[in-house]
Amino acid sequence: MVPPERNFFAAAALRRYRLIGRWGHDPRSTAGRLIREGILSTSQAVAQHLPYLRRYARALSGSQASGDAYVAATLEALVQDPKVLDTGLSTRIALYRLFTKIWNSVALNGKSSGGSPSQPVERHLSQIPPKPRQAFLLVALEGLSEDDAAKVLDIDAPELRELVEESGRELAAETATDVLIIEDETFIALDLEGLVESLGHRVLGVARTHAEAIALAKAKRPGIILADIQLADGSSGLDAVNEMLRTFEVPVIFITAYPERFLTGERPEPAFLIAKPFQPSTVSAVLSQALFFERNARRRERRAS
Repeated sequence: MVPPERNFFAAAALRRYRLIGRWGHDPRSTAGRLIREGILSTSQAVAQHLPYLRRYARALSGSQASGDAYVAATLEALVQDPKVLDTGLSTRIALYRLFTKIWNSVALNGKSSGGSPSQPVERHLSQIPPKPRQAFLLVALEGLSEDDAAKVLDIDAPELRELVEESGRELAAETATDVLIIEDETFIALDLEGLVESLGHRVLGVARTHAEAIALAKAKRPGIILADIQLADGSSGLDAVNEMLRTFEVPVIFITAYPERFLTGERPEPAFLIAKPFQPSTVSAVLSQALFFERNARRRERRAS
C-alpha cells in the first residue's frame, strides 16, 4: 500500500494541477511558463478525466487518500514528460494506462485498505487479486468497452474477459442472491442460467412470459432480475418488471437485441442494458456491478435515515 506520508504529496500534486488550470491565462505566472513548455495543454486535456480517475483509484486502492497518492504520482509523471500520453490512444485511455503502470509498479498486499466490517462488499473487492480487480472496475465502474479496458491493462480482449469473469466469481461470494430470468429463447435462457450459477448465484426460475414472471416473483422475491424486453408471445418483459417494481425494489438488467430503442435520451432508460448477442464477461461484469452498487445504495439510505 502507499505509505501515509504520500498523502501530503498527493494533495500537493493535485493542487498543483488545479492551479495550472486556473492561472494558465496569465503569461507572467508559472502556468504561463508551462504553456510555453507544452505542459498546460496536457493538463487541460487531462482535467476533464481527473475526477473519474480519482474515483477509479479510490475503488481500486480502498481509500481516497491512497488513491490520490497514485493519481498524484501519475500527474507528476505528466509534469515531467507531457509527451507520455502521446500513444495514439484517446487521452482518457492513455491516462488510465499511465496510471496503471504506476499502480502495478508497487507491490500490493491485497488486504483491505479502507473497508470496515460494515462494508463487506468493498472489503472483498479490495481483496480480489489486482489485475481482475482492475479489469472489473474498468468495465463496471468506469464503463470502458472491453477493447479499451484491454488497452489500459496492456492485454488482449480474451484475457480481459477472463479477468472480468474471475472478479465476477470472487464478488459473487459476497453478493450471491436469487436471480429471476425472464427470457423466452430456450438456448439463451440456458446460457444465462449456467452463467449465473457459475458465478455463485441461485436461479429462482426462468419465466418465458409476463404472467410467468409475475407468478415467480410473487412466489419468491428475487434479489436481481435478468429480463428480455420483447417476449415471443407478444408480452413485454419491460412491463412485467415495471409491475414488480410497484411492490418491491430490485436491481434489473435488461437484455435486448435492440438496445437503440431504449437508449434514445427521450425517456427514462434502463440503468443496466446488455445487447444481444452478449459476451459472458459482459453479463458477469454488469451483474456484479448492479449488485455492488445496489448494496452501496442501501447503505447510503440507511445512513441517511
